[in-house]
Amino acid sequence: MPEGPELHLASRFVNEACRGLVFGGCVEKSPISRNPEVPFESSAYHISASARGKELRLTLSPLPGAQPSREPLALVFRFGMSGSFQLAPGDALPAHAHLRFYTAPPRPRLALCFVDIRRFGRWDVGGEWQPGRGPCVLLEYEQFRENVLRNLADKAFDRPICEALLDQRFFNGIGNYLRAEILYRLRIPPFEKARTVLVALQQHKLSPELTLSQKIRAKLQNPDLLELCHSVPKEVVQLGGKGYGQESGEEDFAAFRAWLQCYGMAGMSSLRDRHGRTIWFQDPPPPSKTPSSRRSAQRGHPEQTTAQQPEGTSLQQDPEAPPVAEKGKRRGRRATSGGPSSAPSFGDGEAPSTGVLQGIRCGQRREGGCQGLGAELPPHLSSPQPATNPKASRLTPCLWSPRAPWRLSRRLSQLAPSFPLPGLGSPPVPP
Repeated sequence: MPEGPELHLASRFVNEACRGLVFGGCVEKSPISRNPEVPFESSAYHISASARGKELRLTLSPLPGAQPSREPLALVFRFGMSGSFQLAPGDALPAHAHLRFYTAPPRPRLALCFVDIRRFGRWDVGGEWQPGRGPCVLLEYEQFRENVLRNLADKAFDRPICEALLDQRFFNGIGNYLRAEILYRLRIPPFEKARTVLVALQQHKLSPELTLSQKIRAKLQNPDLLELCHSVPKEVVQLGGKGYGQESGEEDFAAFRAWLQCYGMAGMSSLRDRHGRTIWFQDPPPPSKTPSSRRSAQRGHPEQTTAQQPEGTSLQQDPEAPPVAEKGKRRGRRATSGGPSSAPSFGDGEAPSTGVLQGIRCGQRREGGCQGLGAELPPHLSSPQPATNPKASRLTPCLWSPRAPWRLSRRLSQLAPSFPLPGLGSPPVPP
């Protein structure tokens, strides 16, 4: 949607394109537009434009001696989602040209057209700015700042700052991409309460002992939110062209796209506000250390990441699971490290190797024990014995746990009491 800078650039375009042109005749409106007719006719008149916030005023001024004699007429435009002005040949009008101003002969006939693809744009006859809109953030900065700080008790500032920035009663000219860029530069969370962000600016005053150059330098180096509401749109105007537009192939739009830091950029997050408009923002950086790693550092234990774990460790702890006691960890590593005390590789008549047990999580509750191991056992070992108590069968613990490696041998002995289990021996007595 065109915002304050785009309206300002459109007024600059109209003044430059229409300088020296004389328009004449009636103002034509397309029959499909629901906007009002423009009751203006003159044999010779000039067109000029000015902008304020998200509105543009077009003034039709009859030349001396023009017929019929009449007073100048002003129209106020709001561009909606896709409004813009174009100057085109009179016999090759652009599509969706809903209002047309033609040049007078004898020159080749041209037409200044208000083009609006989505037809959300509006114009009002009379030239009065829309009542209730605040001062322009671009052209009336001092009045704009005073208007915001004087009205912080308004309920509009109970809302998140990303919503308050779109309220044209206070931020006339700020729109969707401008709010994203302003909040990104100050690292302000978009859903922070607006009053919380702005109330500190009421007390923000530079020391009277500073010189004018020092005050200007301080504002440039550490601008606050209201100052960025003025300076960021000004940067877009200085880019020239049309600013935010629909024609992605235009060179001036390429310059605007290169200027963007947050809006629509890769790596940024986006959400829809309650009005259905997308807000772009940067997620806060994740904490450098988790609480568990900080506690380990306080105890004197080195922090161990997944890449630093011993290569022989076959069981990876679930990051959401509670930390395993140090005693259990040591037992689990001895049982799976592949050393002298570990079980031999799985084959006919042998116990399963540690590779079979990789990836089995502790604490699984499945009927008949861990299902991941049963697929690797021989046929006469893969079927569990019938459970005498159904409830006890559902609560059967996992076959493998790094805290209690004796459970594996005990469970295998229950499955096949007569089958020899070389290398495992008798199950130890539980502590």
